[in-house]
Amino acid sequence: MAIQQIFSPLPGIFYRKPAPDKPAYKNDGDIIVETDTIGLIEVMKSFNEVKAGAAGKLLRFLAENEDAVMAGQPIAEIEV
Repeated sequence: MAIQQIFSPLPGIFYRKPAPDKPAYKNDGDIIVETDTIGLIEVMKSFNEVKAGAAGKLLRFLAENEDAVMAGQPIAEIEV
Protein backbone atom coordinates (compact mmCIF):
# COMPACT_ATOMS: atom_id res chain seq x y z
CA MET A 1 0.00 0.00 0.00
CA ALA A 2 1.09 3.54 -0.74
CA ILE A 3 0.56 6.71 1.27
CA GLN A 4 -1.13 9.61 -0.51
CA GLN A 5 -1.75 13.10 0.82
CA ILE A 6 -4.93 15.13 0.54
CA PHE A 7 -4.18 18.80 -0.15
CA SER A 8 -6.12 21.94 0.65
CA PRO A 9 -7.65 23.29 -2.56
CA LEU A 10 -7.86 26.85 -1.17
CA PRO A 11 -6.35 29.06 1.52
CA GLY A 12 -8.64 29.48 4.51
CA ILE A 13 -9.73 27.86 7.77
CA PHE A 14 -10.00 24.06 7.84
CA TYR A 15 -12.92 22.50 9.69
CA ARG A 16 -13.24 18.78 10.37
CA LYS A 17 -16.92 19.12 11.41
CA PRO A 18 -19.95 20.47 9.52
CA ALA A 19 -20.93 22.44 12.68
CA PRO A 20 -19.46 22.85 16.19
CA ASP A 21 -22.10 20.54 17.72
CA LYS A 22 -21.79 17.83 15.03
CA PRO A 23 -19.34 14.91 14.83
CA ALA A 24 -16.29 15.06 12.56
CA TYR A 25 -16.78 14.06 8.93
CA LYS A 26 -14.04 11.43 9.25
CA ASN A 27 -11.59 10.26 11.90
CA ASP A 28 -8.15 8.66 11.85
CA GLY A 29 -8.48 5.02 10.82
CA ASP A 30 -11.74 5.43 8.89
CA ILE A 31 -12.16 3.73 5.52
CA ILE A 32 -12.96 6.33 2.86
CA VAL A 33 -13.97 6.45 -0.80
CA GLU A 34 -13.07 9.10 -3.39
CA THR A 35 -16.27 11.10 -2.96
CA ASP A 36 -16.23 11.27 0.86
CA THR A 37 -16.06 14.73 2.40
CA ILE A 38 -13.26 14.91 4.97
CA GLY A 39 -13.68 18.56 5.92
CA LEU A 40 -14.48 22.12 4.91
CA ILE A 41 -12.36 25.12 3.98
CA GLU A 42 -13.89 28.48 4.90
CA VAL A 43 -12.93 31.40 2.69
CA MET A 44 -14.67 34.74 3.32
CA LYS A 45 -17.75 33.08 4.91
CA SER A 46 -18.02 30.62 2.01
CA PHE A 47 -17.59 26.91 2.87
CA ASN A 48 -15.99 24.55 0.35
CA GLU A 49 -16.00 20.77 0.81
CA VAL A 50 -12.71 18.91 0.73
CA LYS A 51 -13.18 15.49 -0.89
CA ALA A 52 -10.92 12.50 -0.26
CA GLY A 53 -10.05 12.12 -3.95
CA ALA A 54 -8.99 8.49 -3.46
CA ALA A 55 -10.24 5.37 -1.72
CA GLY A 56 -8.37 3.85 1.20
CA LYS A 57 -7.79 4.19 4.92
CA LEU A 58 -7.49 7.64 6.47
CA LEU A 59 -4.23 7.42 8.40
CA ARG A 60 -4.13 10.83 10.05
CA PHE A 61 -4.98 14.48 9.74
CA LEU A 62 -2.05 16.86 9.30
CA ALA A 63 -4.21 19.93 10.00
CA GLU A 64 -6.30 20.29 13.13
CA ASN A 65 -9.85 21.59 13.33
CA GLU A 66 -9.92 25.38 12.83
CA ASP A 67 -6.30 25.56 11.60
CA ALA A 68 -5.45 28.18 8.99
CA VAL A 69 -4.26 26.38 5.84
CA MET A 70 -2.71 27.49 2.57
CA ALA A 71 -3.64 26.26 -0.92
CA GLY A 72 -1.65 23.11 -1.66
CA GLN A 73 -0.92 22.38 2.00
CA PRO A 74 -1.28 18.70 2.94
CA ILE A 75 -4.18 18.28 5.37
CA ALA A 76 -4.46 14.47 5.64
CA GLU A 77 -2.73 11.23 4.69
CA ILE A 78 -4.45 8.13 3.35
CA GLU A 79 -3.25 4.64 2.64
CA VAL A 80 -4.38 3.67 -0.85
